[in-house]
Amino acid sequence: MEINCTENELLTIKKVANAAQALGMEAYLIGGFVRDKLLGRETKDADFVCVGDGIVLAKEVAKQFNPVPQVDVFKTFGTAHIKIQNDFDIEFVGARKESYNFDSRKPDVEPGTIAEDQNRRDFTINALAISLNNANYGKLIDPFNGVEDLNNKIIRTPLDPLKTFSDDPLRMMRAIRFASQLGFVIESTTWQGIKDSANRIEIISQERITDELNKIILSPKPSVGFELLYKSGLLKIIFPPMVDLAGAEYIDGKGHKDNFYHTLQVLDNLSTNTNDLWLRWAAILHDIAKPTTKKFEEGHGWTFHGHEVVGGRMVPKVFTKLKAASE
Repeated sequence: MEINCTENELLTIKKVANAAQALGMEAYLIGGFVRDKLLGRETKDADFVCVGDGIVLAKEVAKQFNPVPQVDVFKTFGTAHIKIQNDFDIEFVGARKESYNFDSRKPDVEPGTIAEDQNRRDFTINALAISLNNANYGKLIDPFNGVEDLNNKIIRTPLDPLKTFSDDPLRMMRAIRFASQLGFVIESTTWQGIKDSANRIEIISQERITDELNKIILSPKPSVGFELLYKSGLLKIIFPPMVDLAGAEYIDGKGHKDNFYHTLQVLDNLSTNTNDLWLRWAAILHDIAKPTTKKFEEGHGWTFHGHEVVGGRMVPKVFTKLKAASE
């Protein structure tokens, strides 16, 4: 696999390397930028990790540009952000190791090495790093065989999945989102870890859950993500009205279609024609009231009278629960 960067990206990366050298810091390009470049996907941002203070490095990097760009500093998280011309964003953080309490996803953070920083990453494909240091500039550092997982289209946690998902349960949804976005398969032990840890998602804020759900909805074939959410048990926790659509009941040999899988088919069909999030939500919610209005009528079969009207009343409640707002 080769990493093909634009001229602007290469110049920016070199400026970071120069700044780190001037400060006597180790610095690395890490995470999604490396992953997406190896996959040939478009990139709009890059993350840099240094052994030291990421905010100090960001400020030194800014001096390499003319005019000097603004550095947005987030002291609470020890991170900094710079928006480069041509809509390219770069972020900086110091390498760290983390420990978590069981009832919180907010970690206790300590400075760490690049190896310790890679250990805390969510998936092997996101733990890839490229050295920006003189001794081995451009070397790919891949301690968990992430390149092999990219080649085989596999989502896998670097460490024990139960620990990875307990530390930050949102990673379960991220695994499903990457599978849906990239067309990857979740490795069996990692998948079992998601099923075993599903209830941990309850400690995550609704806003973060909904953000990941929207990204799944916007994936090329969103049914992939929804089926994984359903089979893992996560969907019943985060969006129970959709789970209520699943299954088909039979009376006197008469049944109705499985409205869950019907909804996914409608969603996929629509998604081939539009990337509009709210149109995709309309597809998801078009039959949301069928479980509520379902009735068996002798001599006729299953009916869902008024499900459109009842569904219309349900939509604001669904969005309020999800803390989602349409534009």
